Amino acid sequence: MTNKLITALLLFLLSGLAQAGGVSDDPTLMKVMIDQIETRNSSGKNPTVWEAELWVGKDLNKLWIKTEGEYVSGTTEEAELQFLYSRAIARYWDVQVGVRKDFKPKPSRDWVAVGLKGLAPYFFEVDTALFVGREGRAALRLQGEYEILFTQKLILTPEFEVNFYSKDDPALGIGSGLSDLSVGLRLRYEIRREFAPYIGVYWSRKYGGTADFTRLAGGDVSDTQFVVGIRAWF
Repeated sequence: MTNKLITALLLFLLSGLAQAGGVSDDPTLMKVMIDQIETRNSSGKNPTVWEAELWVGKDLNKLWIKTEGEYVSGTTEEAELQFLYSRAIARYWDVQVGVRKDFKPKPSRDWVAVGLKGLAPYFFEVDTALFVGREGRAALRLQGEYEILFTQKLILTPEFEVNFYSKDDPALGIGSGLSDLSVGLRLRYEIRREFAPYIGVYWSRKYGGTADFTRLAGGDVSDTQFVVGIRAWF
């Protein structure tokens, strides 16, 4: 299912780009954004976390690739990849449809994704998605962030992410309902607009059945981490 959907999305996007290839005022563009690549200090281990995305396309139609994950002590503990067709439906707003693959932790999971990404009033960035998987699984992810400019180079970014699941997934330690909430606060200095080191703090907590699974496994349901990282785009 996943491979067929990815192929269909790529063919649809490429056909749209080909049809518009002769329009000089709507060129094909591309952007790579490494939103986070950071080291976190937490409970005796220092995970490296990444979050990045790439888009290519024209004004209305684009292909988005998103990835995020966590690397600890030589092992990839979490890894996710999304392929999405993105269509502009209003100024600053895109509808995104595609697939998501969770490679780690095991067992892996495949999802069909439908999302909305854009700028809410006062330039609050929103990225929300519904994921539908096999065996009646569904998940809802809400993300948001806001930039506070102290100067043209010094920028504070508060952000949050919350996840909900439709049913228990004991193999992955996920419970139904509200699963987890994370809040981050990062202060970056833009040496150039395209390159900015940052420091910050990241807090996360698990809830409901997910918290119960975590306690049974001997883990902590709440954690506060100090972070050091780099943000870059080109």
